[in-house]
Amino acid sequence: MTFSICVRESYTDDAGEEQTRFGVAVTTRLAGVGTLCPFAGEHGAVATQSLVNVDLGRKGIEYLADGLAVEDALEALLNADDGRPQRQLHGVGSDGEFAFSGEECRPWYGDRVGDNYTVAGNLLTGGDVVEAVAETYEASAAADPDDPESDPGVPLAERLVGALAAGHELGGDKREDLHVQSAALLVRSTEDREMTPYYDDLRVDATETPIEDLRETYELAVEGYEMAMDRYEDEYADDEGAGE
Repeated sequence: MTFSICVRESYTDDAGEEQTRFGVAVTTRLAGVGTLCPFAGEHGAVATQSLVNVDLGRKGIEYLADGLAVEDALEALLNADDGRPQRQLHGVGSDGEFAFSGEECRPWYGDRVGDNYTVAGNLLTGGDVVEAVAETYEASAAADPDDPESDPGVPLAERLVGALAAGHELGGDKREDLHVQSAALLVRSTEDREMTPYYDDLRVDATETPIEDLRETYELAVEGYEMAMDRYEDEYADDEGAGE
């Protein structure tokens, strides 16, 4: 089921505390990918695809929350899965990365593991799709290319859309006869925020233009969040559930 990216980033919050954010984004030539493939929590991000087993994503996040390293958590799940040869599973934990592509995934398929991120895809036009996603994310991950720890100043959700766009522009999913597509992104953080930004959990479930629609949805979500905080921030501070 097409291609996805999982990332881990360290940053300093407004109070000067060190935090970690995790993100995952995915797109495919089928509807409703956001219900099946991307999973994230404050301990990691996981994507399950090819012949999808949703439990691999759900349990993977649970295992990470229990303190398992990502490679141990996901490998254990794959070892117990009879469908392992047809699975593609990858993700990042608090201090590691993992990617697996079963030998029965449909070509082109493959994955890439980088510093603090993983990318994987199947049924693609070629390996350059995965490379484009990875390289675009890498270029966006720091404000200063000579300082990998510098904060890029751009929300991770926006940069994930950009990474998907790079792969999509090179052909992405090769099943051009399937015009109904979808895309999704999910970002989670260790930071205790009064209100989670609206743009950190977005889905486009059925469209012919998934990346354009996901970007437009992101931009509208940012606008809505900024308006709400500008007009009602004091009320949200008094009532944590007021923005739900």
